[in-house]
Amino acid sequence: MLHLTLAIVILLVGLPFAPESPWYLVRTGKFDEAAKHYAKLYPNETNVESKIEFLRRTVELEEVQNDASWLDCFRGTNLLRTGISVGVFACQHLVGIIFVLGFSSYFFQLAGVSVADSFNLGVGVTACGVMGNFLSWFVVERYGRRSVFLLGMAILTTLLMLIGIMDVIPTNGAQWAQSSFTVIYAFVYFMAIGAMAFVLLGEVSSPSLRAKTMGLAAVTQSVFGIAMNFAIPYMVNPDAANLKGKVGFVFGGLGAIATVGSFFYVPELKGKTFAEIDALFTAKVPLVRWAILWSRILICRETPSHLSNCTIHFQCNSIPYLSIHYTTLKRC
Repeated sequence: MLHLTLAIVILLVGLPFAPESPWYLVRTGKFDEAAKHYAKLYPNETNVESKIEFLRRTVELEEVQNDASWLDCFRGTNLLRTGISVGVFACQHLVGIIFVLGFSSYFFQLAGVSVADSFNLGVGVTACGVMGNFLSWFVVERYGRRSVFLLGMAILTTLLMLIGIMDVIPTNGAQWAQSSFTVIYAFVYFMAIGAMAFVLLGEVSSPSLRAKTMGLAAVTQSVFGIAMNFAIPYMVNPDAANLKGKVGFVFGGLGAIATVGSFFYVPELKGKTFAEIDALFTAKVPLVRWAILWSRILICRETPSHLSNCTIHFQCNSIPYLSIHYTTLKRC
């Protein structure tokens, strides 16, 4: 109780010194104040006015589309954006998170570990998950969304396969190997796809449909959670399928399929504004190329511009409402 009170006091003391949200100020028409607070949030930004212009035009687009319906989530490019947003949460379940977090202590006992050691390992799983979640704060901005998500999926799939392999090896050390892989799994999961799914949801979804897309993602997560909580006990229980650690093959196979799908459908969004993301989706740029192509979007105030660097040419075309110009990217 003391810790909670202290946290509240600290927040109340610091609140008057916190800068206002530039998005809120732009929405209320206070553009000068928005520029002032944006400069406080990003002191190294040299072109604040252009950033505020980005925000203003994005808000204009939201206002034009504020009558969007649920069906709009499945129309045009929004269908792809919705699919990515809910797909990353489906990946969490396909790679077996319910099995590891919900049934880890029971699984350790089935593997032959004592009750006391199973409890200690279960605590270790939770502790490693917390540590991984903490490290994800730094990983997401340093290495990007796509790289972390794909690498996380590949590692988790490998760990699940190793858990399955250890179950068919009749040695005393196999049970501890399975337990170790499970603890490592929790750390990698929360550092990678556990955190990155929420980042992707917030950035991939269209600004005008974000609330509805988040609702669909929550429903997806709940449906998969119910299905997994129903199916996994039948998979591992001795009086049912009795798969024990072999369930690693099941989720390893599903994880491999999800990893391949993620390679083609998870874009790299690091360093891109919402307006740039909108333009890239509208331009139908292949998602796998977002990570390797220079994707700065031009704001063309009068006529379409042309820009080139050593590898890529941009040819601009207008997008209604935003006056942002994009291109089909072509190699030189």
